[in-house]
Amino acid sequence: MEPDIAGRANSAPVHKPAQKQAPHIRIGELAREFDVTLRALRFYEDKGLLHPKRKGLTRLYSDRDRERLKLILRGRKIGFTLRDMKQILDVYGSERATAQQLRVFLDVARKQMEWLEQRHRETEEAARELSAMIRDVRDRISRAA
Repeated sequence: MEPDIAGRANSAPVHKPAQKQAPHIRIGELAREFDVTLRALRFYEDKGLLHPKRKGLTRLYSDRDRERLKLILRGRKIGFTLRDMKQILDVYGSERATAQQLRVFLDVARKQMEWLEQRHRETEEAARELSAMIRDVRDRISRAA
């Protein structure tokens, strides 16, 4: 899994909804709302994942950008690359997605699910092994006492 540009690898994105959401918000407000860095938002924009409007030098993010960011962070959490996320957002957010595009998306999602399931099995096995080691050490301590 590639590192998270926000500096929060493998951490769950935190979404703190604003009290009253304006039609457009500034970059700092969006960063605070989703607990990401300004650098991450600019990076996602550079990669074509977010499309804020500009008012001079000010970036203004719409509700659509918020939804896209939510999907990006969710996708990153489950291990999708930014390239995958670009493809997913292009298909997922389009009402004109072709059956072929949807099949490609489904294939990418299925492969990611298989990877996550394998990781889950490996983690469970590691937890069982660690539990056995802990029991062994406890037994050794009780025999030594």
